[in-house]
Amino acid sequence: MNESIRNKMKKNFSGLQGGLFTTVAKADVGSAYHDLQKQGVSMMGWADPFYPDPSIPGHLLDRAVEILKGGFPSHYTMPIGNEELKEEIAKKLARENHMTVDPKRNIIITPGSDSGLLYAMMPFIGEGDEVLVPDPSYPSNFLNAELLGGKSIPVPLKADDNYRIDISAFEEKLTSKTKMVLLTNPNNPTTTVFLREDLEQLARFVCQHDLICVVDQAFESTIFDGREMISIATLPGMEERTVSVFSISKGMGLSGFRVGYLVACDTIMDVLFGGAVNVLGATNTLSQLMAIEAFRNPQFVEEYNSKHDRRRKYAYEVFSKVPGVKINMPESSFMCWLDVSELGDSTEIVNYLIREARVACNDGKAYGPQGAGCLRLIIGCYWEDQKSFDAIERMADALRGLAKAKGM
Repeated sequence: MNESIRNKMKKNFSGLQGGLFTTVAKADVGSAYHDLQKQGVSMMGWADPFYPDPSIPGHLLDRAVEILKGGFPSHYTMPIGNEELKEEIAKKLARENHMTVDPKRNIIITPGSDSGLLYAMMPFIGEGDEVLVPDPSYPSNFLNAELLGGKSIPVPLKADDNYRIDISAFEEKLTSKTKMVLLTNPNNPTTTVFLREDLEQLARFVCQHDLICVVDQAFESTIFDGREMISIATLPGMEERTVSVFSISKGMGLSGFRVGYLVACDTIMDVLFGGAVNVLGATNTLSQLMAIEAFRNPQFVEEYNSKHDRRRKYAYEVFSKVPGVKINMPESSFMCWLDVSELGDSTEIVNYLIREARVACNDGKAYGPQGAGCLRLIIGCYWEDQKSFDAIERMADALRGLAKAKGM
């Protein structure tokens, strides 16, 4: 490594490591994680539904072939997104999110929600600005502020309260430098679907202190047990100060299409439109055209949610019987959050499970200080339920062995 070159970089970038000089444990950084797949390890840490099995619905595949034969996908789409796609998204927002928007003014298409999340923050966060981030939360929620020169401030969510929003914790972290609240709802990794009353308190907090809210709703399509999904932008005072981030990667299982979208008021969106070509470029033309078909005929998502429901119940039943492991019934998505702190250090347990169970999951430490001692397991991997069940059983057997060795 050439340290003199690295020292010329901005301090908020120079500390990043991509796996070329050191081993990086994060599943989405470097190649170390995917190298495990070549060794026959079950990849249960990659939040990509049904990976690595094919899972494109037949009607989308047919539409893709039709579009490709027409030849148009060789051309750019406008950087702000396909107008027809935005019209379909506006219908979905009205139907499912109770958001009334002008598709020509309030929606921008992004190449996935990860880039969309960073772009949503870019106009607001600069040197010294602070972003309040619930902890545990998606790793990018903590890193993005740092990349922009700001500072992420973890706000603890308590496990014994099922990771609900505690507004007093937000008040404690508030300073004169606080600029934004960054939320993921449903929460990744805890699967918590935040309650209306808690979001109403958070909305009042944001408005009272004149803050911006960015909310990532990537997992909104997969919610269980009749829980209410609230888009915080619909609460009083929040429409003008919220950027909502969405994706077709999770609920629709179309991660490889790389289509996300942002929704915001005219004032914010005018700026996002203005910088789109410089920062985002144009989202893949074929993917956008296929996404139109997905929004017009989304019934396939019902089958996906049935699979995820079976798997969460299976995982809960199995892991809740393992000594030293705590698990709440997942409220959303296709993952589960395991507290293994009684069994030891979570990093060591991740490596132990790779060796003993041939399963790779995520170390909770990547999800904030409150994630230490926990594991994130993606139970939505593989198309066939049994492959997921088998990996869960191998993990449970290995963890029981660890518990027995500790006298539990």
